[in-house]
Amino acid sequence: MSEAFRGEFTQKVDGKARVSIPAAFRRVLEAGDPDSTRKRIVIVYGDERRKFAECYTIAGAQRLEALIRQLPLGSTKRRLLERNMITLSVTLDIDDDGRIVLPPRVREKAGLVSSDAGEAVFAGALDTFQIWNPETYQAEILRAASEELAALPEDMDILSLLDSEPQET
Repeated sequence: MSEAFRGEFTQKVDGKARVSIPAAFRRVLEAGDPDSTRKRIVIVYGDERRKFAECYTIAGAQRLEALIRQLPLGSTKRRLLERNMITLSVTLDIDDDGRIVLPPRVREKAGLVSSDAGEAVFAGALDTFQIWNPETYQAEILRAASEELAALPEDMDILSLLDSEPQET
């Protein structure tokens, strides 16, 4: 089974927009970019409905690109995905200290627009992770959890949502 982005971490963002990627996430990023001497990350900031930036390993971004390429040229689905997942993205090098510099569009997307130092939340989501403004993250996590749990029977174990046990690979 491959490594996954798991957990949530609050990281300092300095005045130059540098932020350290959590060590656990760096290991997954390294495993997802095995052919490169300099480790990289792909950050997608498209889709105006989302309040976070979505981060992929190089291998994860390549899998996403392959799925988009399977769609018919010129189709609405393909154009929408190309624009929001490919055009509105950036590939960044991770420095030797495990940091990246968040470009202005990524900072804007994640609500990290202050020129002063601040914080960002890194939230794992298995194959990707998200970068959030801490206040927005807390509000959205509470709202989503409340809505989703309210839709379930009160005594339901959420693990019963899984169809079966995961298969070993």
